[in-house]
Amino acid sequence: MRSSPNLRRAPAKFSSGLLFPLFFAALYLSHITLLRLPYFWDEAGYYIPAAWDFFRTGSLIPQTTLSNAHPPLPSILLAAWWHLSGFVVSGTRTLVVMVAAAALVAVFHLARSLSNTPAAIATVLLTGLYPIWFAQSTLAHADIFAAAFTLWALALYLEPGADNQILTSGLFSFAALSKETAIVTPLALTGFQVFLFLRSRNPAQRRSHLLWVVSLLSPLFPLVAWYAYHRYRTGFIFGNPEFLRYNATANLDPARILLSLWHRLLHLATHMNMYVPVVCTVAAVFVPLKAAAPAGLSRRTLATILTVLGANWIAFSVLGGALLTRYLLPMYPLVLFLCVVTWQRHLQRWWLLAGLSCAAFLAGIWINPPYAFAPEDNLTYRDMIVLHQQAISLIEHRYPQATVLTAWPASAELTRPELGYIHNPVKVVSLQNFAMDQMARAAQDPGAYDTALVFSTKWEPPSNHLNLSKPNRNSDSKYFDFHHDLSPSEAAAFLHGEIVWQARRKGEWAAVLRFPRAMNASLVLP
Repeated sequence: MRSSPNLRRAPAKFSSGLLFPLFFAALYLSHITLLRLPYFWDEAGYYIPAAWDFFRTGSLIPQTTLSNAHPPLPSILLAAWWHLSGFVVSGTRTLVVMVAAAALVAVFHLARSLSNTPAAIATVLLTGLYPIWFAQSTLAHADIFAAAFTLWALALYLEPGADNQILTSGLFSFAALSKETAIVTPLALTGFQVFLFLRSRNPAQRRSHLLWVVSLLSPLFPLVAWYAYHRYRTGFIFGNPEFLRYNATANLDPARILLSLWHRLLHLATHMNMYVPVVCTVAAVFVPLKAAAPAGLSRRTLATILTVLGANWIAFSVLGGALLTRYLLPMYPLVLFLCVVTWQRHLQRWWLLAGLSCAAFLAGIWINPPYAFAPEDNLTYRDMIVLHQQAISLIEHRYPQATVLTAWPASAELTRPELGYIHNPVKVVSLQNFAMDQMARAAQDPGAYDTALVFSTKWEPPSNHLNLSKPNRNSDSKYFDFHHDLSPSEAAAFLHGEIVWQARRKGEWAAVLRFPRAMNASLVLP
């Protein structure tokens, strides 16, 4: 029997995995000017040295930097890739672009399975352009690895009608072995499944909930095994005591937790122009549903997503000494997906809001907000790297025998050639930062150094510009290590030196100081 020509078959859904080459090419080309930048901040401080040690020695415990007990999967993946690409910065960043592209495929799969293809396309575009995601898409932090595994696990967990317990469990295990705090998401889902189990009276459903509970708890076992191994090799379970104090035990002050909850809420809903899609979503809720509105999320799916967002919001308000936004990296696609679904149901031209949000995110990649933030939240980190490159190149060529007073991360950049800043290491005297108390400590021993590399360790708006974070300065100084660095001219005057080079880039600055020292010489006969 021939089918009627008027009857058309519904187009089959293509495999999400086919999008990986497209997403990789888009990310690679949009980040091509960043692929050869030297390593930055926590890359230089831990992740690259740890992977470099594993690459050279095969040891999962870092040898040339203090062990923070971070799980070893990023080091293993980086070292394996270096055997193919060679130990070059561009090779590292290409691998991170691949991981970020795989994470965006997961975002597309999740959004399409729960909604529709237009919603999935919009969510992927918004996620890829969001300044924090854009910046992290080439930085070799553990967070991008954990985000990719977490988003794929969530995509399979939330897929309607699918029972992917084993694969979901494996992906959550890989996420936890990339970054220990990724365990928060499967534990939150475990609590949600326990709630569903207690509420259900259907034996088949209760068995399904129990199976999910077992699957979602299983990522704890490889994580516990890693900590047992770390304890066996180092004597510490959670890394060196100072790391544990800074990231956990020192954070239990109730006032700090409340303040952190507020900051983390701002990170999820307003930071780096996220307020644009969020405000548009709040406004759209008050518009009546459009005719023939697409089906919304089921109550269970919506509750699941909100549970995951809430658990991460609370957990990262307690854990972590610094309120770095990359800790919430897998949460931003979920927020954006909820926005897109709401727009689709309430507005005929919902894509205009998506376009407006994309424009806001594009602006946020280059334009800094009117408050203090971490340089790695947008391309400000590139400005900081370029300034450090210029300063260190001057020191290496003009003062190769210098002893340099500086602070981290420049102290690592000057002493570790593998980070990409210097060919031959120089001697360093380290400070915590360039605030007044640290500079006073340096002034007490002026003979210990003859050169200084000073730079902005925190980005904040210039004094004559709007600064929304200024009212919180005291509390941020008390709880989150906020401080005010002395300017190059102030540092030179305080330490009795002269500025031989300085430069600024969009609020970031760096300077090289030299100190004329009187030397006493004597002739000793043999």
